[in-house]
Amino acid sequence: MKSALKVYNSLSRKKEKFEPISAPYVGMYVCGPTVYGEAHLGHARSAITFDIIFRFLSHLEYKVRYVRNITDVGHLEHDADDGEDKIAKRAKLEKLEPMEVVKRYTSYYQTSLRKLNVNEPSIEPVASGHIPEQIKLTQQIIDAGFAYVSNGSVYFDVLKYNESHRYGELSGRVVDELLTGTRTLDGQEEKRSPLDFALWKNASPEHIMKWESPWGIGFPGWHIECTAMSNKYLGTRFDIHGGGLDLLFPHHECEIAQSVAGLKTQPAKYWLHNNMITINGQKMGKSLGNFITLDQLFSGDHPILEKAYSPMTIRFFILQAHYRSTLDFSNEALVAASKGYKKLMNGLRILRKMEYSPIDTINVDEKQEQELINLTESCYGGLSDDFNTAITIASLFNVVKKIHTLQLNPSLFNNISKESFENMKQTFIALTNEVLGLLEEAPNNNEVLIEGLLEWYKQAKENKDYDQIDRIRAWFKACGMQIKDMKTSIDWAYEEA
Repeated sequence: MKSALKVYNSLSRKKEKFEPISAPYVGMYVCGPTVYGEAHLGHARSAITFDIIFRFLSHLEYKVRYVRNITDVGHLEHDADDGEDKIAKRAKLEKLEPMEVVKRYTSYYQTSLRKLNVNEPSIEPVASGHIPEQIKLTQQIIDAGFAYVSNGSVYFDVLKYNESHRYGELSGRVVDELLTGTRTLDGQEEKRSPLDFALWKNASPEHIMKWESPWGIGFPGWHIECTAMSNKYLGTRFDIHGGGLDLLFPHHECEIAQSVAGLKTQPAKYWLHNNMITINGQKMGKSLGNFITLDQLFSGDHPILEKAYSPMTIRFFILQAHYRSTLDFSNEALVAASKGYKKLMNGLRILRKMEYSPIDTINVDEKQEQELINLTESCYGGLSDDFNTAITIASLFNVVKKIHTLQLNPSLFNNISKESFENMKQTFIALTNEVLGLLEEAPNNNEVLIEGLLEWYKQAKENKDYDQIDRIRAWFKACGMQIKDMKTSIDWAYEEA
């Protein structure tokens, strides 16, 4: 499997065979959120995207160190170096200490991700806990001649860097075009060029979060944080750097420049970016009234929502699309995702209980055997092709069809080997639960009560008590389940309609 894995590298703009720098070890750094508000759909997509990559690489037996940072200081508004720190802004509004804001919203974020069954990263560093590393790296960039001090602030000299390296190689931007399209912003007179970005900012007396440095009291710029933290935990050169597509420029572009200037190397071998989520075709934003937090999705408490949606429905919805494609949210799409998720869980439920049980002499049919082997192997095809979960889910649905066929026609076990059946079973369970991270959201009723009701239903059928049969069916339907009458047995399933 390892040799078959290919990933799309934003730096080369093509799919490349995945070859870690020091296999079987893989270092992965992902830019996490700025914790000044509740977690939303955009956070969910990025977290789930890289959770899948973390899970799949681990499934392929790579030893993965996954670092996802929390930005709690220095994240300035847009690309303006003089914008207000978002954490400090929220602290003033809520009359709290900045670290109270960080603690509250970090907790919201982590709780929401746990509901979505997103695994914790190996390390989750915070920017404010790595000020010395950011100061050290800033000094290294100054010493290399690619940064300058101005009025107590330190700026990266983009034009100087571009003389010997290419600024814009990740995003495909050209410096001359960037200069033409750059407007002059207030408070930027101390910069040599409007393209220069802050590595360290001089703090005004009223600024809340500030630290001492060789250049005066201030705070770090946004971009330097990730470079310093990825270097500390993964070294100067690691395997995968990821984040949302909105971070490709300028954030990740600046990270490359900082690393090359101060650490003498490109930071990452592969750059991966997940695309955005739109709401009914529009960009998600508070001003448009379509900004939805994860808590609102789980509770249904938002004007745009027709009902509440479960965490696994949200996760399945996100996995239905390839991470590099735009994903459009709508109630219709969530309803469809709920049906798809339940269909997969129904297959999983049946398969967990299913045993290899031929009812006659085993006579393996080569054609049927090979079809089952091909069906099983196809489930890896999507994930091995740039982590395409959409294709893998489609393959898993094909396996579900096979599961139902075996359930209804046990005699087909006579034509396949135990080895191929067990391989299909193990693959389906592993990819669904362990890699895609889809867990069964069991009904409120426990299994013992369900089995008792089914026995009651069976007796009612034998007694031809049709009123009782209708009542039992109605109870199941009210719980989102349905009774399945088969030739040899009676079972239940999640209602997909």
